[in-house]
Amino acid sequence: MHNESFAFLALFLAVAVGFPLALLGVAQLWFRFFQPAKPSAVKNAVYECGLAPTGDSWIQFKAHYYLYAILFLIFDVEVLFLLPFAVAFTGLSTGALLTMLVFVLLLAEGLVWAWQRGHLEWR
Repeated sequence: MHNESFAFLALFLAVAVGFPLALLGVAQLWFRFFQPAKPSAVKNAVYECGLAPTGDSWIQFKAHYYLYAILFLIFDVEVLFLLPFAVAFTGLSTGALLTMLVFVLLLAEGLVWAWQRGHLEWR
């Protein structure tokens, strides 16, 4: 290799490191000189949608709804993986067929597991 190619790489590295550092330095100087900190009671107050917070912030959510939604997303997205296989089914090898068979069996196993645990029951 020639020295010119290494010089180009060194210049590229210097620009790649120096440009973000220069921008961070300019931002720091801007913050220090043009936006000095002015703490006050209003700035340090808790702000929540313009209203003063009242009451307890702890709310009990039913995790069953989230589990049901996650299971739906998992099986919905996994079924989308079957579409390319179905389109190219006749041109695939035996290894691809076995791989998709394992995929479908794992998907069916997950469905049976969720069904046995009662996660598919809407309460």
